[in-house]
Amino acid sequence: MQLVTVIALQCSLKFYFEFPLLQRSRSPSGSAQKQLDEADLFMDLIKDVANELDIDVLCHKILVNVCLLTSADRGSLFLAKGIPPNRYLQAKLFDVTRDTELTDALKTARSQEIKIPFGVGVAGLAAQTKYPINIKNAYADPRFNSEIDARTGYKTELILCMPICNYEGDVVGVAQIINKTDGSKEFSPRDVEVFRRYLTFCGIGIQNAQLFESSVLEYKRNQILLALARSIFEEQSNLECLVTKIMTEARELLKCERCAVFISDTDHCESSHLERIVQRPGGQKSAMPALPPPAPTRFHTLFELGAHQSRTTLTPRHDYKSTLASIALAVAQSNKSLNISDVADWRRENGMNVADVDDAATVRTMLCMPIVNANKDVIGVAQLINKENGCQFTEGDISIFEAFAIFCGLGIHNTQMYENACKLMAKQKVALECLSYHATASAEDTSKLCNDNIPSAEIYNLYSFQFHDFDLSDEDTCRATLRMFLQCNLVEKFHIPYDVLCRWILSVKKNYRPVKYHNWRHALNVAQTMFAMLKTGKMERFMSDLEILGLLVACLCHDLDHRGTNNAFQTKTESPLAILYSTSTMEHHHFDQCVMILNSESNNIFQALSPVDYKDVMRVVETAILSTDLAMYFKKRAKFHELVENGEFDWQSQEKKELLCGMMMTACDVSAIAKPWEVQHKVAKLVADEFFDQGDLEKLQLNQQPIAMMDREKKDELPQMQVGFIDMICLPLYKVLSDTFPWIQPLYTGTMDNRQRWQDLAEKVEMGLTWIDHDTIDKPIEEFTALNEPIKDVELTVQTLNCSKPIPESSSSMALVKPLKTSFHSLRRGKSSNFTTRPARSKLTSMFQINVRGGKLAGKRETAGAGEEEHRGQRQPPHHAAAGGAAAQGQAQGQALPHVVTVEPELGQPE
Repeated sequence: MQLVTVIALQCSLKFYFEFPLLQRSRSPSGSAQKQLDEADLFMDLIKDVANELDIDVLCHKILVNVCLLTSADRGSLFLAKGIPPNRYLQAKLFDVTRDTELTDALKTARSQEIKIPFGVGVAGLAAQTKYPINIKNAYADPRFNSEIDARTGYKTELILCMPICNYEGDVVGVAQIINKTDGSKEFSPRDVEVFRRYLTFCGIGIQNAQLFESSVLEYKRNQILLALARSIFEEQSNLECLVTKIMTEARELLKCERCAVFISDTDHCESSHLERIVQRPGGQKSAMPALPPPAPTRFHTLFELGAHQSRTTLTPRHDYKSTLASIALAVAQSNKSLNISDVADWRRENGMNVADVDDAATVRTMLCMPIVNANKDVIGVAQLINKENGCQFTEGDISIFEAFAIFCGLGIHNTQMYENACKLMAKQKVALECLSYHATASAEDTSKLCNDNIPSAEIYNLYSFQFHDFDLSDEDTCRATLRMFLQCNLVEKFHIPYDVLCRWILSVKKNYRPVKYHNWRHALNVAQTMFAMLKTGKMERFMSDLEILGLLVACLCHDLDHRGTNNAFQTKTESPLAILYSTSTMEHHHFDQCVMILNSESNNIFQALSPVDYKDVMRVVETAILSTDLAMYFKKRAKFHELVENGEFDWQSQEKKELLCGMMMTACDVSAIAKPWEVQHKVAKLVADEFFDQGDLEKLQLNQQPIAMMDREKKDELPQMQVGFIDMICLPLYKVLSDTFPWIQPLYTGTMDNRQRWQDLAEKVEMGLTWIDHDTIDKPIEEFTALNEPIKDVELTVQTLNCSKPIPESSSSMALVKPLKTSFHSLRRGKSSNFTTRPARSKLTSMFQINVRGGKLAGKRETAGAGEEEHRGQRQPPHHAAAGGAAAQGQAQGQALPHVVTVEPELGQPE
């Protein structure tokens, strides 16, 4: 407004100084005083329109003031509409005199509905050329249209038509004044100049008013769109109600008679697509057809909202043969909007013959727009029918309707997604019912376990940290599990029905997959270690009965439905589990499977618990299962060490209790590392095989090189990787636990013993030993370059013999060697001073005592200047005499024999 005021003042000053007679004087004459009065009037009229923002009131004031300034009888004002090249003038006010009221003028203009294209008639030509037109004899001018005079009975003689431009010089309207009231026979040059100058201000005012009107309309539009957005989020279950709200708002805002929305038959398109995929020419099935034609668009529902209706008419049918449907089909197939000024002409131009029962007679104008989803697929078509003023829909209408179509698409998409989600939930419910039935143990197995005699915990060795399941049958694993619950008195304390407990144990066992390591037997071993820690390790002193129940359940369920692959593999393959759970993927799945079994019929061992106890025990189970993710262990380990180092002895707060339980779960999960060596190396073989299987999958499915611990080609590095695993995870955990709770020291001691075993094997691998592919992985042999026959069941024992004297060359038996001291030494190169080391994969010398069982040993050794000679031993019983006999036989045949390297005790150097 300030800008308008400044411009008005500048123009008024220019107007003032361009007229000499209006210059100020100390004693103005009568003529000058009259012109000064006219100048004041001019300024007053400018002020009258300067701050007016209502376009109707502004246009009325402009015409009244122009008639006053030019002594015109009446005037009309046309506003420019449309975009090039289809711009036209629309009468805003028509035949307005000085005494005409605004309401009467608006009524007259609306009744006339005058539209003049640019370049047509007097007003159209003035708009196109941007020059004023002054006609002295209207009926003599061919540009004048006398039909209006004939209709109104008024005789037009003089016409002055002036374009109204904005500050950019664009035509925003045309003002036209007719006839003079002072008897003049023409509009004078002064009238033309006053008219031009006044309309300069009016152009600015009209543009401001139009901008204000657009801002008000935009505000209303935004409010309506916000209301639609609320409706979309509030109403997602009923498509009809949602479409009705959207169509009602569109009809009221865009001033049309009717609205219609067609919903595409997506099921038909998908089924047709499936048929094209599986159908092959000639009736054969094929998964790869050659460029199938697209499925034709069909509509399955039509929503119509008529004038003055508050509810839509729902027409659920597939085939529509009306004008609305024909146009909607064309828009859906082209995915382009249509703004039709005359529907009948459009039908004729497109050669559409519509059936007798049709709505063509009632459809005049139409705005039709496709409704698309997020993938830009057409899911429907929206139509606005018949503008109330009978005109074509404007560019502003199109812009607003686009927003409605977008919101309509969002609403339809959300509603359809909600319906699909409901269907999927129903399917999931059915699937869970089926899964629950098949995942639950049979009545026969449950009855058998219920009636079985359950041996004592001592018979199963459940109290020992050296427990293993190798000698247990599948039935015994269930009985041992049941014994742990009985031994903890959990059945009686929590009123667990015995048959429910038996069924639950069998169901848990049934839901473990037959993978090589993370199977039911692994779960049993973890649960047994927890039992041993609670009983033998006296950790039950820190736990409530409810927590003991939760920990045992968590141990048994912590790897439910394990697929033999880790979390990283789930993420790499973008599996459904990785989509469901972004962190601790498998652990969350294990817990969900645990809950699923508990919720299955007759499997809820927590059914007698109070709601508070049930919530608490489920929290214990969930926290304990999630703690088996090593990422969680590393995250919490520092906090646990800090508490232990500070001498913490009160573990009863919830945070500390959860931390302690998490450490105990990890200790139980990796407890195979603390078992006796005969158990440990077998379990390590199972773990390695499972890891190698995952590595094979990564190579085949992902075309990626797996990490070393999962690369089958690096299986010889397993001992060193085991040492690293022990040093990084197991020893720090068992050390801090055993220091704080001394009764679980066996876990630490067993881990240390196995670490030494793995270290020895790692050193042998560095010397060039590899692994025989047996059921166990602790049978290394040397890669003999002269191997002629397969080696079977080879056992290798390495000893360093410190001898006081060299072996007599005449000795024919190794029994003559009298060892003074026997000790094990490292085979790492450069670490031993008691014998000469050799490069990797060199030949073992006879300072090693070698026993051969059930096979043939072939090897070779280096001799000075003699090259390589072979020695083949005969199959003999494994004792020294036999070894000596074999040596004598080899000596008689002139073959090179292994020799004993003697070491002087004082010097410690080989001869």
